[in-house]
Amino acid sequence: MRKIITSIGAAAALLAGTPLAAEVTDESEAGFVTRDEAVVDATPKEVWLALITPSTWWNSAHTWSADSSNLTLTPQAGGCFCETIPEAEDAGRITLEGSVEHMRVIQAYPESALRMTGALGPLQSEPVTGILTIALSEVDAGTRIVWEYNVGGKMRFETPVIARAVDGVMSEQLNGLANLLGRVGGAAAAPDADTDAEGEGDADESPENDEPANEEPESEETPSSDADG
Repeated sequence: MRKIITSIGAAAALLAGTPLAAEVTDESEAGFVTRDEAVVDATPKEVWLALITPSTWWNSAHTWSADSSNLTLTPQAGGCFCETIPEAEDAGRITLEGSVEHMRVIQAYPESALRMTGALGPLQSEPVTGILTIALSEVDAGTRIVWEYNVGGKMRFETPVIARAVDGVMSEQLNGLANLLGRVGGAAAAPDADTDAEGEGDADESPENDEPANEEPESEETPSSDADG
């Protein structure tokens, strides 16, 4: 796992290594909206079944446990998009299993739409609200997936920096789902060659201090103190 981002200014490092941002459709001091879409060679039912199984397509780099197989999603109102933190294998101390809530389902309309609320990544430590809407529609080539994340509220980040970083990570998660199902019309977006930021980090890391904002523990071990996608 990557180290926690320890200052708001270092949030620019989140941009390194993330896919080319699809689009930030709205941006202000009050928040931002990111949007991405893909067409896949699959039926809406096949897309839905894959969508609600994030362990098969979510990037492990954007998890607390460094393993996406620990992710689950219950597609019912009130259901949790959650992650299990396994007990650490350490003979020198007693360890316990933990967990993280990445998002909570507020609408599950099978084969049509999934809507969840939650502040992903570094946003989890901020007093913001995030709504992720994933809409499915049948098209001639298969199924179109529209992926929109709407974030609003007070936060300690510079909006242009965090919006672009989060957009890149959201695009990465959609790419994982689309590539699993068979993307129509091209491969996943390539890394942004114009990115100036250096260092590791992603939108699942903390903006400051020792409190992880979502999935990224200090050093490369379990967290000492999101997230999703």
